[in-house]
Amino acid sequence: HFCTCLERMVRGREGGTLTTSCEYSPGWESYRKWWCRGKNWNSCKILVKTTGSEKLVKKGRASIQENRSRRIFTVTLEDLRREDADTYWCGIERTGNDLGYKFSIVVDP
Repeated sequence: HFCTCLERMVRGREGGTLTTSCEYSPGWESYRKWWCRGKNWNSCKILVKTTGSEKLVKKGRASIQENRSRRIFTVTLEDLRREDADTYWCGIERTGNDLGYKFSIVVDP
């Protein structure tokens, strides 16, 4: 796999903060990374994407940050809500079809 989420299912508590990381293979360091929500890869809604640097990018309650030397990017969702429970993808933007890996978020009361 070019990119794998370290856990296939991530749990968090309502009101809390949830963080998970996605690893990728050598060669993808300079590409933009993103994470999105939705059962279908083709129609999932991108929550936030990197700018091509290691800066933290935050959009609403979602954020993403890359560590190129470790070839990993971390996605975070703050102030978890029950309705955040869903299927998510972390991916790499490239020409043609993007690459992605599916994981699910479970929100405990």
